[in-house]
Amino acid sequence: MNKFPLWKYVAVIFALCIGLVYSAPNLYPPDAAIQISVNSSSQNLSDSLKNKAVAALKHEGIEVKEAEVGAKQILIRLVNKNDQLHAKELIDIALNAQYIVALNLAPTTPEWLKSLGAEPMKLGLDLSGGVHFLLEVDTDFALSKRLDGYKGDIRKTLREARVRGVVDTRALGSTQEQAIIGSFNTEALRDQAVKLVSDAAANLIVNRSENNGKFIATWTVGEQEIKQIANDAVSQNLTALRNRVNELGVSEPLVQRQGLSRIVVELPGVQDSATAKRIIGKTASLEFRLEADGKSAQEVFDFRKGTSRRTQGALTRSVVITGENVTDAKSSFDENGRAQVSITLDSQGGKKMNAATRSNIGRALGVLFIERKHRARTVLDDNGKKVLERIPYYQQEIISLATIQSALGVQFRITGLDSQQEAQELALLLRAGALAAPIDFVEERTIGPSLGAENIELGMKAVSYGMLAVLIFMLFYYKVFGIAANIALTMNIVLMVAMMSILSATLTLPGIAGIVLTVGMAVDANVLIFERIREEIADGVSPYKSIESGYNRAFVTIMDANITTFLVAVILFAMGSGPVQGFAVTLMIGILTSMFTAIVATRAIIQLIYRNPRVEKIAI
Repeated sequence: MNKFPLWKYVAVIFALCIGLVYSAPNLYPPDAAIQISVNSSSQNLSDSLKNKAVAALKHEGIEVKEAEVGAKQILIRLVNKNDQLHAKELIDIALNAQYIVALNLAPTTPEWLKSLGAEPMKLGLDLSGGVHFLLEVDTDFALSKRLDGYKGDIRKTLREARVRGVVDTRALGSTQEQAIIGSFNTEALRDQAVKLVSDAAANLIVNRSENNGKFIATWTVGEQEIKQIANDAVSQNLTALRNRVNELGVSEPLVQRQGLSRIVVELPGVQDSATAKRIIGKTASLEFRLEADGKSAQEVFDFRKGTSRRTQGALTRSVVITGENVTDAKSSFDENGRAQVSITLDSQGGKKMNAATRSNIGRALGVLFIERKHRARTVLDDNGKKVLERIPYYQQEIISLATIQSALGVQFRITGLDSQQEAQELALLLRAGALAAPIDFVEERTIGPSLGAENIELGMKAVSYGMLAVLIFMLFYYKVFGIAANIALTMNIVLMVAMMSILSATLTLPGIAGIVLTVGMAVDANVLIFERIREEIADGVSPYKSIESGYNRAFVTIMDANITTFLVAVILFAMGSGPVQGFAVTLMIGILTSMFTAIVATRAIIQLIYRNPRVEKIAI
């Protein structure tokens, strides 16, 4: 008998309800907004700060839709999206660049949908646009860092050979070219030093001179090596930034090199760009140094506020290890409930740490937190307009100075952090890899759809017209059965959008092509079923049994065709990237939903219409 069980009706109704709920947020377009976040844990967000930012916008005639103060951010929604970039600049100046001011898109999803976990699906750069960062890598810093390494090697080589002299780095003349300068009392000492250094670092270029009775050796880096150092710094930063963006979980990001020293980062949909900006631009690193004992050269640093009763501590100039030796880092809490980061070192770092701590049990080991920040001041440009000038500086603070109880290995932990959020960010930065050189934000702007609004409109029209043509064809060619197929096809689209929203899949323009293909495949399955029913009726089978036979016998063919297509989509997703993956995702989701709607949903509708076993004629 041709029976359709009750549980299948329930499944269809349940799937439709879920689809309507989780696809509904896509009907609410987001607001263009400005997000203000703290730059450090010592800052607070308040109504007065919000009012100051809003007043700056209103003074320039920018309409504010709504402003709200949250636990972690101030969100200012704008009436006109075209005002977004100008509004960010005005707020930055009003707050003197003391806070992180970023572009964002604020969702307008109703609270009752949010309470159910319903969120709009993410759109790729080609559909929604996003935020664009242009970053400049400080290659001069990378060169200075390499010279510091050479300077340390030269000092060590001369010390071991007992050649006395003063070795330091300084800028040469008006060119500000960095060089290592060695000053010696006699010509023989200088020549001996030059020979020793040429054996240890043959790639350094040396010049000899005299000044006020001192014999000078000037070591510089060749032009070719300078280019290589800059290239290595940009390449390492590119890798680190990709890792950081991946840690943020941003969908379909673009991180690529531009020119000699610049990197472009594009994030689709402006997904919490304040956090992205803070993580991307943060140049934080760690240095592990022993506490100075008076026998070696030392440096004095301030303790981070709240980490010690002391205000300052003296550490040795020599560094045991740096954050570059870290292979893994995880944030957690210590036994007192305070934030900490558990560190895992590479084999080289583990050996250095073990050697340094094994011979210094009872001595303190300090953790120096180094962060590049900016001081901002308002100046007038050539047109008399107020602009911000950012002056970079390095903030170096001791976050931990603990006594070594036993030799440390590849795993240990650091404490003294302000909050769990800071511990999570530090762990993320260490895990993603240290930046070889600091980066500065040269440009930040919103970007429109990369393929152009006109192309997107044409793509959406193609989907609409194609679906309309299919609906009309099915209605006139298959009559009542065509109505059932059209209802199921509409349900299929709803379920696809809901599934993509639930899975946080990103919809791109190629993804829309996948939807069009899925529409055709869903109708194709119904065509196979309906033609099989016609054949059964033509062979003299009763209409009621023809329906059962049509669905049962066409099922195997439909299943085979969809499985092979699904496997191709999986291969495309695994082997492809960017647009290809966007197409594959929608195709895979569409195959699953169309199988359900074409086979289960249409049969449920047909069964409701022709539920009488004695029916003598069906409209197909």
